[in-house]
Amino acid sequence: MRSRYTAFAVGDAAYLVRTWHSSTRPHRLDLDARVTWSRLHILGHSGGGPFDATGTVEFRAHFTAAGRSDSQWENSLFVREHGDWRYLEPVADR
Repeated sequence: MRSRYTAFAVGDAAYLVRTWHSSTRPHRLDLDARVTWSRLHILGHSGGGPFDATGTVEFRAHFTAAGRSDSQWENSLFVREHGDWRYLEPVADR
């Protein structure tokens, strides 16, 4: 999760696509260069251990866009694909 947040912060769309599960991965990802990501708070997690096939990470990511500070909350589902963790989808919205 932290590496994907960092990829958003530095604009590395290729890394984000590579770490997205093949069943939900977009063909192309265009990041908005006007969005500045400022911090990540991990709020909780479940699973994701060395013998788990799935795990979730609940987070709040803070950003600034058009001069306005805001944040995005998500509870993300990660699954193993060929032995590597891949982002699958959000579990639920608030």
